[in-house]
Amino acid sequence: MLKKIRETIEYLESRITQKPEIGIILGTGLGGLVNEIDIHHTIPYEQIPNFPVSTVAGHHGQLIFGSMGGKNIVAMQGRFHYYEGYSMQEISFPVRVMKFLGIELLVLSNASGGVNPDFEVGDIMVITDHINLMKDNPLIGKNDDEVGTRFPDMGAAYDPELVKKAFGIAAKNGIKLQQGVYTAVSGPTYETPAEYKYIRTIGADAVGMSTVPEVIAARHMGLKCFAVSIISDLGVPGKIVEITHKHVIDAASAVEPLMTKIIKEMIAG
Repeated sequence: MLKKIRETIEYLESRITQKPEIGIILGTGLGGLVNEIDIHHTIPYEQIPNFPVSTVAGHHGQLIFGSMGGKNIVAMQGRFHYYEGYSMQEISFPVRVMKFLGIELLVLSNASGGVNPDFEVGDIMVITDHINLMKDNPLIGKNDDEVGTRFPDMGAAYDPELVKKAFGIAAKNGIKLQQGVYTAVSGPTYETPAEYKYIRTIGADAVGMSTVPEVIAARHMGLKCFAVSIISDLGVPGKIVEITHKHVIDAASAVEPLMTKIIKEMIAG
């Protein structure tokens, strides 16, 4: 793993001029945050050694280096998913690269189905915990102690102080926020009504197909994490409707400016 990371770092450092402090992963329909970045360099994934390539609509597939809120950042405009056929190690590889580039905080976003009956489409949920139902884990296999500890603690995977800070920013700006537990499944099918019921029963508030492998890898390396999930549809009895990927993109895009405001102020602070 370290050999591949170093190859990728060597290439990227030959293309960039500033060391990033914060990493951002933008989910489905949430790439608009890029408009708030003072962009210095844009590098398509296919040009980066050892990087996977995003194959999903709504994921542009480029690594962006720049500044926002007075901080140097690196942003993934488009992520990778287990259902695309990538391994957990491939999905989390960009997080490891960002860590070795110098980031200390990872900010993630996604679109998800809400299973909490108090949620509505368009709600922004700050993730406070997660459940991994993907039946795999990016840390399975031989551990490299230079990358991270063999048995990382996940008791506070999502930084409590950043969660508190997000709610303060939201209150100041009159933005409604929810908080809750995110469950990750493999996809690519959307859930059946019985699956929605099961996911709610085991303690989740939302369900999606990403984020958890990236957070596991980040915590493995000691990175702080903050994540938000846009509720793009509902898996609540009486509110379940047929959905498409376009529906998810449109619902997430509509709320993206509010999410962007919170993240931009958080970074600046």
